[in-house]
Amino acid sequence: MKITKNNAFGKYLESLSEDQLAKTDALFQDLQEHCTLPKHWAKKLVKDFENALVYYHQSGVAPDEAHRRLQPRKLGGFYARGAAAWFALDDAAKVYPLSMGRSSMAVFRLSAYLKEDVVPALLQMALNFTIKRFPGFATTLKKGFFWHYLDTAKRRFRVDEEHDLPCQPLKVSASGSQSFRVLYWKNRVSVEFFHVLTDGTGGMEFLKVLLGEYIRLLGAEFVPEDMLLDVYDSAAPQETENAFRNVASEKHGAGFVDKTVVQMTGPLAKTHPCRILHIKMDAKKLSQVAKSYGATVTEYLLALMFLAGKAATDELEGQCSIQVPVNMRKFYPSETLRNFSMYCGVRLDIGDITTVEKMLPSIHAQLTEKAGKQPMTQMITSTKKLVSSVRYVPLMVKQPVAKAVYGFLGDKIFSNTLSNLGIVRLPEVFYEYVQSMDFVLGTAMTNRAECTLVTFGDCATFSISKLTRDPSFEEKLESLLQLDGIPFTIEGSGYYGH
Repeated sequence: MKITKNNAFGKYLESLSEDQLAKTDALFQDLQEHCTLPKHWAKKLVKDFENALVYYHQSGVAPDEAHRRLQPRKLGGFYARGAAAWFALDDAAKVYPLSMGRSSMAVFRLSAYLKEDVVPALLQMALNFTIKRFPGFATTLKKGFFWHYLDTAKRRFRVDEEHDLPCQPLKVSASGSQSFRVLYWKNRVSVEFFHVLTDGTGGMEFLKVLLGEYIRLLGAEFVPEDMLLDVYDSAAPQETENAFRNVASEKHGAGFVDKTVVQMTGPLAKTHPCRILHIKMDAKKLSQVAKSYGATVTEYLLALMFLAGKAATDELEGQCSIQVPVNMRKFYPSETLRNFSMYCGVRLDIGDITTVEKMLPSIHAQLTEKAGKQPMTQMITSTKKLVSSVRYVPLMVKQPVAKAVYGFLGDKIFSNTLSNLGIVRLPEVFYEYVQSMDFVLGTAMTNRAECTLVTFGDCATFSISKLTRDPSFEEKLESLLQLDGIPFTIEGSGYYGH
């Protein structure tokens, strides 16, 4: 092995004994056998291993232990085999590339906050080891004659330090481009996905495995059990299937057409999003308060959002509607890591938005009626019929029509969104490294706030993506939480674009 004396890795090699140097040379020989990528990608992968070894050396990790953590066989055959597979988009994903524009793309973010700052060299290696487990994500979006599709991309997927606004459009038009990004900032690890790849459930599985590899590289030992996928298992065919096709259609479809609703009336910001806020609450207290109203956490938060939305609009008449994504896996058990969610809309007349107690019966009834198995199956039926009806319409004809329809209907029939990912469970050792998580939706075209909830440990994080500087919505939410005695802290950004 040629020693480069003018860089950190060269100095690292000079510090090794002859035996350690021989073992290091053997590690890179093993890496070469596991990598047949084009030269520019192969060089970057080699550099990743070099950076990790330098970090371990500087941190006092013995060379033999560093080699154990970095065994190239952990790469499997991902970088040694050429790209062969491709994937048709699932039925829910087909609309996303049709409706995207230069400044508009359905992107969401999942983040984990660590107890110490991220080590970039190890996070990059964690991604190098993780991506092979998710062949449906190791893809690039391409145009077919009738539909977009995902083509396998054999490359070195990169980790970047975060410098841009959250949930920005990904540049998916370039050959071999990524449809997701892994970012870090101080102690935060974030993965942003173009919705064409997956939904929140599938994205969380990826983040959990990525975190597992990262803390393993830090020296943790754990058994995946049933809390996360084993990174060294091969992906099952069911994980990349279009699960919508396994759902038997109802006689009649339903669920897409609806009336336009009241929007918050703060002026639209030029910067998307213009602010991200995280309201971090004690999960047990939140649950206790919801139960005191005879409600679930989702129902309780919807009631607060209706009150906050009313405080943030000048409209005196009309209806407000909150979009609630529904995970279809609870009705049709599936291992798919792709999209398998539908949605319903909970609607209230502005005049009926009065108190939490008075609204909850209607919210509960609507969720029971609209988010149940049959209505969600009817929506899947409508989705499949829609996809089938334009199956043989050329993409160049479908795209402008879909963009216009989606931009109008997809945004204006909802006032905002609440997506609850539920409780994230991980092996016990993770809690020594991870302190909290959050979930952020990219902003829509006219909805002034997109809201999410995810719970990890004793922290429930309610996040708001803002499209207006008007603070009425979040200030009303804060006052409602205070009235109900729920302790919380607020974190997040200032206003972007200044």
